[in-house]
Amino acid sequence: MTNHELQERKNRAFARGMGNGLPIFIARAKNAELWDEEGKRYIDFAAGIAVVNTGHSHPDIVDAAKRQLEAFSHTCVMVTPYASVVELAERITEIVPIEDARAIFVSTGAEAVENAIKIARVATGRPGVIAFSGGFHGRTNLCMGLTGKVVPYKKGFGPFTPEIYHVPFPAEYLGVAAADSIAALEQLFKSDIQSDRVAAIIVEPVQGEGGFYPVPDGFLERLRELCDLHGIVLILDEIQTGFGRTGRMFAVEHSGVEPDIITMAKGIAGGFPLSAVVGKASIMNAPEPGGLGGTYAASPLGCSAGLAVLDVIENESLCERATEVGNRLRAGLHSLQEEHPDRIGDVRGMGAMVAMELISQGDSNQPNPDLTKALTARAAEMGLILLSCGVRGNVIRILAPLTIPFDHLEEGLLILKNAFRDCIQSQGDKS
Repeated sequence: MTNHELQERKNRAFARGMGNGLPIFIARAKNAELWDEEGKRYIDFAAGIAVVNTGHSHPDIVDAAKRQLEAFSHTCVMVTPYASVVELAERITEIVPIEDARAIFVSTGAEAVENAIKIARVATGRPGVIAFSGGFHGRTNLCMGLTGKVVPYKKGFGPFTPEIYHVPFPAEYLGVAAADSIAALEQLFKSDIQSDRVAAIIVEPVQGEGGFYPVPDGFLERLRELCDLHGIVLILDEIQTGFGRTGRMFAVEHSGVEPDIITMAKGIAGGFPLSAVVGKASIMNAPEPGGLGGTYAASPLGCSAGLAVLDVIENESLCERATEVGNRLRAGLHSLQEEHPDRIGDVRGMGAMVAMELISQGDSNQPNPDLTKALTARAAEMGLILLSCGVRGNVIRILAPLTIPFDHLEEGLLILKNAFRDCIQSQGDKS
């Protein structure tokens, strides 16, 4: 079966709203390599959108899942729980930068965010939630309301949950300083919702879908001060940044700030559907028994895989390796930027969460989404899986598995450079 034939079948069977960025259908995968149904090999710089930080089909994770599947696949954790969920909760509450933490497990990142907001509202008795422009928190109704990007995530889907407010995210490359965001937040308290009606502020320490903009130094500390002053719950959305991606287990650890709640998913279970909300016991224990949960919450397969993921991160020193992977990626992108300063406006990243921003004529105010689209398509033709993102649609993000062999990393960078040159040549003066 060819990729084209499968794409045609998918187009006939799927609703168009659930599209796919590349017409490539994967047959098997190992670490940072993919093979499609036609047998073509690809280097994976996407990792399932930061899900397989530990690489595709890591043998330890596969073995853990097999053992669990042979024992049982589901009993419902709220009916008859199991040892693996207890052990995973114990281990995660020990490693988060939160004192006296408690956890719950659900299935997806959106569920984790929804439950974090539910918990914050019960704990504070307040309705309001503040999020940031450019942020992405999921596709359910509440999460769409929190997400700070209309197309394609919110267009046509409203109305959304009330009492959600947005302030500018401090993306210095886009001309928004930390002081601007804080000033907007304080103005919000004066003009739209008084501080004593705000339950939570939710923020990504590095925006994911928004463009891989890290919060500036000192910004989380300032948010922590404001939340403490006004009795607001500080939620860190670490769904894309967690589990070693930025060089620490969680990106917030780079700041030294203690959040009230962390949401996590993606890299937590090596590709199995699992997510978590972890926070201070005094806040997490606010909902009544039965107020939190879900039929598939804390899947036994996910919990067993999650325990194996923690072992792999520790045994293979993946936090440290993320730093090395990121250094090599940034070096490669900086060399490309030196060749094309008129097309690459910025190279940035934290650990192995790396991006380059594509522009026209050396002007940061002229984003180049056409070049971005062309590059992801050309790279795929040449055997490299890339992702785009950004509020202006002009950012290439790289999320290679943390376990990627360095020769495969260099191979991927070479493909990226050659694909970029091809795109520049074909685009000509249009950019």
